[in-house]
Amino acid sequence: MSTSLLYHAFCIRGYAYVSTRYEQGEIVFTIRHKPESLQCPDCGSRNLILRGTQPRSFFAPSIGSRPVRIELAVQRVECRECGAIKQVDLGFSDPRRFYTRAFERLAVELSRCMTIKDVAQHLRVSWDVVKEMVKRYLGRRFSRPSLHHLEAIAIDEISVGKGQQYLTVVLDLQSGAVVFVGDGKGVEALAPFWRRLRRSGARVRAVAMDMSPAYIAAVLKELPGAQIVFDHFHVIKMMNDKLSDFRRDLHREVESLEQKAVLKGTRWLLLKNPENLNDQRNERERLEKALTINRPLALAYYMKEDLRELWKQASKERAEAFLADWCRRAQASGIRFLIKFAGMLLAHRSGILAWYDYPISTGPLEGTNNKIKTMKRQAYGFRDKEFLKLKIFAIHEAKYALVG
Repeated sequence: MSTSLLYHAFCIRGYAYVSTRYEQGEIVFTIRHKPESLQCPDCGSRNLILRGTQPRSFFAPSIGSRPVRIELAVQRVECRECGAIKQVDLGFSDPRRFYTRAFERLAVELSRCMTIKDVAQHLRVSWDVVKEMVKRYLGRRFSRPSLHHLEAIAIDEISVGKGQQYLTVVLDLQSGAVVFVGDGKGVEALAPFWRRLRRSGARVRAVAMDMSPAYIAAVLKELPGAQIVFDHFHVIKMMNDKLSDFRRDLHREVESLEQKAVLKGTRWLLLKNPENLNDQRNERERLEKALTINRPLALAYYMKEDLRELWKQASKERAEAFLADWCRRAQASGIRFLIKFAGMLLAHRSGILAWYDYPISTGPLEGTNNKIKTMKRQAYGFRDKEFLKLKIFAIHEAKYALVG
């Protein structure tokens, strides 16, 4: 075996090849230091006194299905220049590790398409060893994301465990990368992000989020020049939830058994977009029958459908007029939840109509949250919260696909 093969196969240079042997299915390469390559690990001097060796063994990338180990008597030296007495730097491995840097890179590459457990079994090391390799790699790359380029961001929280355990996630809407993960939810969770953002000098122009009063107050305080954009999917979801509750109340209040039978099972039909109704299952016919026999339900349903047109207007001025008209009709309907919902829309109309200035939403962040949930299911949960945060920072590089 030549020294060039040591370099090209295992990224080891500055050493001389000694021998190869085969033990219990393993390939063991023995190497030694080249005297001319020894130098002080502190000052780099070559004016040294040799102080003995320490035999060590390192895992290296496999050859085919055969595990590979590298054996080396690590030289200890005393420097005549600075007086340090230490083992020399190895180059191909961290002095505290029992594997080569090439082995670590292989583990990280495999972890992108395999679970940590599978990588550990494939490389014949423990689960914790592979996890620490991946954690160090993610820490080097993602522990301090750059913020100076931020212009449009989205803020939302995600549940990560039982007992109301939450993380607050901030997404860069231009790159799709997560730039902050905070513990908990609310104002306190975002405090470290605001500090870093101030130091970065970023000029955030728009923030997409839901109507959480805590988030609104935090953004108004920390980013007074940024425009708050309330997510239109969140507005429609709120309307759908109110409509679903309204149908449930109607079903409970009606006395006619026929009307109860018609209203039963129509919840998802009311929430579906009309174009998605399945005629083969008679969904459109069932919905129309329910709306025919109950006028308040029909009015609420058509108001819900009409609200979707708010984000399809030709201009912001047209949208403002449309919103005012919708709210007037809702308040005149006599239906309590529509009246309250119209008041909420009017109170937040600036952030709702801001979509026409900055057409952004928390949709990309919702997609990221779905990726996080998929990652958690694949890992059967995370015991190390810092490791989970690093995985979230790297989530935009993950690719999930249905296979079969």
